[in-house]
Amino acid sequence: MQQSVEPSALAEMAAFAAVAEARSFTRAAARVGRDATILSRRLQSLEERLGVRLLHRTTRSVSLTEAGAEFLLRVRAILASVDEAEAAASAHAGGRPRGLLRLALPGTFGRMWIAPFLPQFLAEFPDVRIEAEFSNRFADLVAENFDVAVRLGSLEDSRLVARKVATRRRLLCAAPSYLARRGRPETPQALLEHSCLGFTGFQTFPTWEMTDHEGRSVRVEVSGPLVSDDAEVLVEAAVQGVGLMMSTDWLVGRELADGRLVPILEDWTLADEGAVYVVMPSAKGQAAKTRAFADWIGKRFAPEPPWRK
Repeated sequence: MQQSVEPSALAEMAAFAAVAEARSFTRAAARVGRDATILSRRLQSLEERLGVRLLHRTTRSVSLTEAGAEFLLRVRAILASVDEAEAAASAHAGGRPRGLLRLALPGTFGRMWIAPFLPQFLAEFPDVRIEAEFSNRFADLVAENFDVAVRLGSLEDSRLVARKVATRRRLLCAAPSYLARRGRPETPQALLEHSCLGFTGFQTFPTWEMTDHEGRSVRVEVSGPLVSDDAEVLVEAAVQGVGLMMSTDWLVGRELADGRLVPILEDWTLADEGAVYVVMPSAKGQAAKTRAFADWIGKRFAPEPPWRK
């Protein structure tokens, strides 16, 4: 005879999973909208019922015991099944998006092209709450319980369901003031005589690789007065005429539109990888809130992304 799971047991497992994944009672409480003392009582009740300690607790940190790590794997599967059941029931009721939507968004791109429009999404779907993380780190959607992520570049995680929502391209640009002072480079080799701003986030840094219309490739190792891992710092320096910049079109779209930066060496194509994707952990049992956000992003970036308008 199959033993049923009591509602209180599910609440205890959910509390345990939240604390285990957040590694903090305070962060877990904020994530699930519960008081930290409630999570603590539920976890204590769960450990007493199981007769084993699941988490090591200190005043500064929370970590999994060996039993806790094994239990977490099973609990995630149980909670995922519950979520899928609720999503299926919601679909039968009309599939209205609701609940907490956890987003993993790239830092600069997310702030520029997604954050300003999140209020519109919330107005359209008033039963949805958003928890958005803006970071350039590679978040594990499955392990960290994110509903949706926006990613730039190429995708390698086969566990994810991905939807391409926009293309991107790299280009060289400079401020009109810089070109008036130093002249416009007419060939890639001419870049060696110019001040070039270096972004260490590019895999090929400090080499700029480009291809002409006949497919001939040229690699130039550039140098200049400013190198940074923050692309926005380099954009501001380029606007002020400090040097030439290799950038992605979404990053300098506004500066190109208003003439603060202008493209150079336009006959050459710069090496680039990937595009802009919306990714989700799974298509199975996908919640209405997740589908709604993915569809909303797709519409915002079609037929042309906003940085090219």
